[in-house]
Amino acid sequence: MRRVDPRQGIVGHQSENRAGWRTLGGAAQPQGRDGAAMPARLHHDLDLRRHGLFTPAFGRQTSGLVRTQIQAEPELASRGEEGGTIPYSSEVAESAAQGFELTVVAPAFNEADNLAELARRLAAALQGVRWQLIVVDDDSPDGTADTAKGLAQSDPRITCIRRVKRRGLAGAVIEGALASAAPYVAVIDADLQHDETLLPAMLAELREDRADLVIGSRYVGEGSATEGLSVVRGAGSKLANRLARLALRADVADPVSGFFMVRRPIFDEVAPKLSVQGFKILFDLIASRTNPIRIVELPYSFRARYAGASKMDSMAVTDYLGLVLSKLSGNLIPPRALLFFVVGASGLIVNLVIAKILIGLHVPFAPADAIAAILAMTSNFLINNEVTYRDRRLRGLRLITGYLRFCALCGVGLIANIAVAALVHQALHVNSLAVVAGAVFGAVWNYGSTSVAVW
Repeated sequence: MRRVDPRQGIVGHQSENRAGWRTLGGAAQPQGRDGAAMPARLHHDLDLRRHGLFTPAFGRQTSGLVRTQIQAEPELASRGEEGGTIPYSSEVAESAAQGFELTVVAPAFNEADNLAELARRLAAALQGVRWQLIVVDDDSPDGTADTAKGLAQSDPRITCIRRVKRRGLAGAVIEGALASAAPYVAVIDADLQHDETLLPAMLAELREDRADLVIGSRYVGEGSATEGLSVVRGAGSKLANRLARLALRADVADPVSGFFMVRRPIFDEVAPKLSVQGFKILFDLIASRTNPIRIVELPYSFRARYAGASKMDSMAVTDYLGLVLSKLSGNLIPPRALLFFVVGASGLIVNLVIAKILIGLHVPFAPADAIAAILAMTSNFLINNEVTYRDRRLRGLRLITGYLRFCALCGVGLIANIAVAALVHQALHVNSLAVVAGAVFGAVWNYGSTSVAVW
């Protein structure tokens, strides 16, 4: 295999040039006076058009060439205390040169204080493995992306994807996994609640072809979640597991675990079917797979968060319930559509309550019903903007113009509702069926049109 020296062009393996640089595993490395390799800072050269290369940070190569630039940084030699700088080594150069065997994807939001320790622990747990860490940051205000990129300056195994105007753990995991060219992909939380020392055992199951998917499970063997979850969250986790097992064709003890490793080709195959909303990507992965998948669960203890605050909230729970219902429907109804229809049902209640109040105040029926309908439509728009489409939330002038479009489109939906109900009633003479048919058609129209034209 030919190597690329950043100063002399293409050179042979382990050759030395006049500037005192030598190639080691495909990457040039500075030498000290005694000829030993010095610690170095590795910078990716993205001049792809010139050399036809992909960046080694993603483990992708063409023509067997890796082009890197090295600058001496003696201060990186020290391993330091916990959370300190990771030193550059020949193992790092070999990983970047040969391609990565394992990609570890860490979705992150406001996890700047955890990343250095995560990288240190992965380096300790995965010795002898050609691994990379892809941090997928949802534009965190605490500088998570800057921290990840700073770590990447001293360790080419680390890279960062910064997502702007997109948010959600599931979508982050999907983007990180699809950026990998390694044969195996692991998903781990950036908050260090998952036990990284289990990764070698998970990798061994895949290497030895005993599984296609390996799950770090809190509910098999000696696994536990008592340290990392409160009593309320623990009960919620068990309920989430029960709901997930209802929708799955596989017998899995912890289908909502956020800690797992999978063969990348399987993830690539299923990715188009996965929802980018919510946080239970493993459940979605298993449920979306049409062919049988071999699953192994290994026990681990869910730890307390290292630093920062949990991102679990009522919206995450809502997303998960929508995902479960979607899978129970055989993916006929998208999770977002289910939320939209639930919000629509709440609008019906608002309409009835306000109309009753106004009629009780002796407002004539027609204006009372019109006012109630407008207020219900407004309620639906605001709730959908904050809940159903919170990842596309409208603000400022766009909120006003979006509201006007929403009202116009839902007005068309109301007309369609009445027209379909009339046609069904004329054909079948069944009142209840006609009403339901009109309502369903109107709801589908409202969801489809507003998802495109408003959000």
